[in-house]
Amino acid sequence: MPNVINSYETVFILSTTLGEDGIAATVQKFKDLIAAHGTVESVDEWGKRRLAYPIMKQEEGYYTLINFTSAPEFTAELDRIYNITDGVLRSLIVKKEK
Repeated sequence: MPNVINSYETVFILSTTLGEDGIAATVQKFKDLIAAHGTVESVDEWGKRRLAYPIMKQEEGYYTLINFTSAPEFTAELDRIYNITDGVLRSLIVKKEK
């Protein structure tokens, strides 16, 4: 069976309580993780934005969008890591249509 490679985009919102260094380190961690399992096509750091509604009593978060390609199995692992990483308020992984 050939290796299937799909295009994805992921957005994650980090807690601003991590501080600038913590945010930078966490964004880098996810960039490195994705690069290890696929190809990072672009990283767009939107920065601090006010949240539409409070999440865990926080009014703002640090948004990052990453476009990447990888095997479909990796997205489940990425989602699992988002869920166990301190400071990740929300995350979303979307498969892009070709």
